[in-house]
Amino acid sequence: MESSFFNSDLFSYGLLPLLIFLARICDVSIGTLRIIFVSKGMKNIAPILGFFEVLIWITAISKIMQNLDNYVNYVAYAAGFATGNFVGMIIEEKLAMGFQMIRVFTYQNGPVLVQDLNSRGFGATTVEAHGAKEKVHIIYTIVQRTEMDKVIRIIEQFNPKAFYTIEDVREVNEGIFPARKRNSKLPFTNVLREWRKGK
Repeated sequence: MESSFFNSDLFSYGLLPLLIFLARICDVSIGTLRIIFVSKGMKNIAPILGFFEVLIWITAISKIMQNLDNYVNYVAYAAGFATGNFVGMIIEEKLAMGFQMIRVFTYQNGPVLVQDLNSRGFGATTVEAHGAKEKVHIIYTIVQRTEMDKVIRIIEQFNPKAFYTIEDVREVNEGIFPARKRNSKLPFTNVLREWRKGK
């Protein structure tokens, strides 16, 4: 009876494509996180994720190779890949790992923005530079990704038309950052950070 079920149309065109779809979501999501961890310098986590990523991928592709005449599997494979990219990016946004540097260019008084950021617990530095028309103030600040939206709001309150850029920072040695809340909504981020310090 079991063999007849695995040979049935329900399994071949229903359950099997669904399993391939889910497997692709898992392995592509893991692959997205692996690339992010590599870019953040977390070399100890990336190989573990890579192991499970490839293991799931081999399982999915082997099922397709065993059923080359089933084109529904091809669609499920491609759909799972596309969905996995989307899911991986959502997970990465929720984790909000690492630090980012914000560089602000403004014609207004830069030290005022620096003082405002400092009063809220964010380290910031300003330098004077020459723009295309006149002198400008360039403000540098490095913040945790979980605090990014808050800092952007401060900048836009200071000058809604301020020009700023945001870049990923691989590693930070020392800096001024707001005190962490004990009840973090994302404990996984803190666990990874403490685990990395232990290494």
